[in-house]
Amino acid sequence: MGLAFAGFAVFATHDALIKALGESYSVFQIIFFATLFSFVPLTVTVLTDRKIDTFRPNNPGLVLFRSALMVTSMATAFYAFATLPLTEVYSLLFTFPLLVTALSVPLLGEKVRMQRWAAVAVGLVGVLIVLRPGMTALSLGHFAALTAATASALATILVRKIGNSERSAVLILYPMLVGVLIMGALQPLVYRPPSLSHLSMMALVGLLSVCAQHLIIQAYRAAPAAVVAPIQYSQILWATTFGMVFFGETPDRWVAVGAGIIIASGMFVVWRESRANVSARSPVLKTANLRPDAGPSPAPKSL
Repeated sequence: MGLAFAGFAVFATHDALIKALGESYSVFQIIFFATLFSFVPLTVTVLTDRKIDTFRPNNPGLVLFRSALMVTSMATAFYAFATLPLTEVYSLLFTFPLLVTALSVPLLGEKVRMQRWAAVAVGLVGVLIVLRPGMTALSLGHFAALTAATASALATILVRKIGNSERSAVLILYPMLVGVLIMGALQPLVYRPPSLSHLSMMALVGLLSVCAQHLIIQAYRAAPAAVVAPIQYSQILWATTFGMVFFGETPDRWVAVGAGIIIASGMFVVWRESRANVSARSPVLKTANLRPDAGPSPAPKSL
């Protein structure tokens, strides 16, 4: 549990840095440099694994599609962090386990019983409370956060579908390569020369992503998934603290209410999947990386 709390605290710090950088730079530039700096340690780790004999994917179309989904999730999540209060972004990103549950039915053949469908429905009510359509102005950032959660859920479903037939190295490196290529191609349109301090912050975003992923993987190795998964919601506490201290954000009571409903729904899904004979696949619990929007993610079998 300590490893999980540490990992998600590092992710929250990672997100606060993105918000700070988003005031001066395009999210495409932030992703490009952050991915470059995370690419080096991950590539060294992968290339020194003597068990890897080839990087050729067995399902090239699905691997590339998943890579595109992860890049989409990163870009939209980074944009949301840059433009919305941190607590609002997390509230919407926390719909991820609910979306995985809903999508697992048509895409994985998962049998979801009434209790989990009820949790999904209640979670959607929480989303409406956070957004309050018609009462507050909806921005592109809100849609970006929901897009990030949806793309992450689809990427997770694909990992569950092809993870057993693909090497971890393939699932780690291809999204990074696709991200570097796409974001690199966009640099002539968005590039702004960064100061040394801002370049250091971009490097730190990439390194924190790698560090957080490692801590969370170690947490999954040391404790049952049902224990680790709910700890992701501790990020909302860090988001509230960072938002108030560094960005002058005042917590909105309706966002707090909606976030509470979404979190409760997500935790119920995790609890239901942890029970014996409830789910044949348990797609949420068997997701190695609950933050695919943050960057490279290992395959479930690497646990």
